[in-house]
Amino acid sequence: MLLSVNVFVSLDGVMQGPGAPDEDRSEGFDRGGWLVPHASPHTNEVVEGWFREADAFLFGRTSYGLLGGYWPKVTAPDDLIASKLNTLPKYVVSRTMTDEEAAWSPTTVLRTEVVDNVRRLKEQPGKELQVHGSWKLVQALHRAGLVDLYRLLQYPVVVGTGKRLFPDGSTPATFATPEGSSHVLPGGVVSLTLTPTTLGRISAGAYTVDEGRSTAVRS
Repeated sequence: MLLSVNVFVSLDGVMQGPGAPDEDRSEGFDRGGWLVPHASPHTNEVVEGWFREADAFLFGRTSYGLLGGYWPKVTAPDDLIASKLNTLPKYVVSRTMTDEEAAWSPTTVLRTEVVDNVRRLKEQPGKELQVHGSWKLVQALHRAGLVDLYRLLQYPVVVGTGKRLFPDGSTPATFATPEGSSHVLPGGVVSLTLTPTTLGRISAGAYTVDEGRSTAVRS
């Protein structure tokens, strides 16, 4: 399976608490719910497209608790997201969660050797092992070079503080955008699909004047 990270981010890269004021108040965050005024049928359609590719889910403990406290209540048979989340295999990374606490069936708790366990999960048949939210887990997967695909919905909001998708100190990387995979939705939300091309370094270059013309020279 491919491992994909699917997240909502602001213009300044914040992914914390997009869905509600009390979704994630850790570290004193008080700006939650910033996504909701910009939600639309267009953004819903994009997110449903993400979930159509899922064959399993991987979560950090906090996101598992948040999503597991909400989506089992959504019982409408035609809700694609609820159907996927409530029925497909789920894996949650936690050293302390008990099997009894992992009650959102079917769930497996990954307590040790997370990177090795995720590599093994990726070897299983299927389309995608999807990560949604799970800020700390995403950082670890990025450092390990395990993410095959990033899907972002970037909202026209500057949150100003909070957990960022790529915080200071993140491992440098360069990405490609598959042709036709990214576009601006009505209302200004940007749908981005990114595939890592390098990890641990970034492409660079400089502008120089050549025969009177400004020319980009890539190193």
